[in-house]
Amino acid sequence: MLGYHFLAESNFFKDLSRDTLKALATIASMKELKKRDILFREGEVGRAIYLLKRGAIQLHKATPDGNEVVIKIVQPSEVFAEVVLFERESYPVTAVALSSSDVIIFPRAEVHQLLNTLSFRNDFIAMLMRKQRYLAERIVQQQAHDVEGRFLWFLKEQFGSQKVVTLPFSKKDLAAAIGTTPETLSRLILKLRKRKVLSWTGKTITRQKI
Repeated sequence: MLGYHFLAESNFFKDLSRDTLKALATIASMKELKKRDILFREGEVGRAIYLLKRGAIQLHKATPDGNEVVIKIVQPSEVFAEVVLFERESYPVTAVALSSSDVIIFPRAEVHQLLNTLSFRNDFIAMLMRKQRYLAERIVQQQAHDVEGRFLWFLKEQFGSQKVVTLPFSKKDLAAAIGTTPETLSRLILKLRKRKVLSWTGKTITRQKI
């Protein structure tokens, strides 16, 4: 059985009682993923929700013309795929590891039993509302901002006010997340370097202006 202490660090689970956290820990299991491993595919039957413990997970969706649209890059302590509990029985996106990752798995059937507890159910609804606000904000910034605006918003959304960050994924993955090409992103980085907005060495970004 997994310990419940890590669950308490998640924004989703942190307000749950110790007894509820322990109950969650009893149904949870750990899965290790290598870089580029697929956790689940769009359209597959949703048998679990997940909490990312370590690494980075990209959620993307296929478009009718065969392209992929990145919906989100999941960071440690975030819950994802919870949509299969209520809205649909299949996963609406594909989840792929952008780096070596550890995920905690909560089987759908067992989570449904926990949702009979009022406190757990209330916390879960609050989480859904936060995610709705995030998705609405993401749609707005994708439509209203140019590549530079999307890039700076992405850094703020993913890493907050950290001045120095180490990307757990490639530049290609970052470009996909902001809806541009790696070549356009490289040109943008050069411009931002000249303006002394940031520096980029390897996978480390140092922001002079936040």
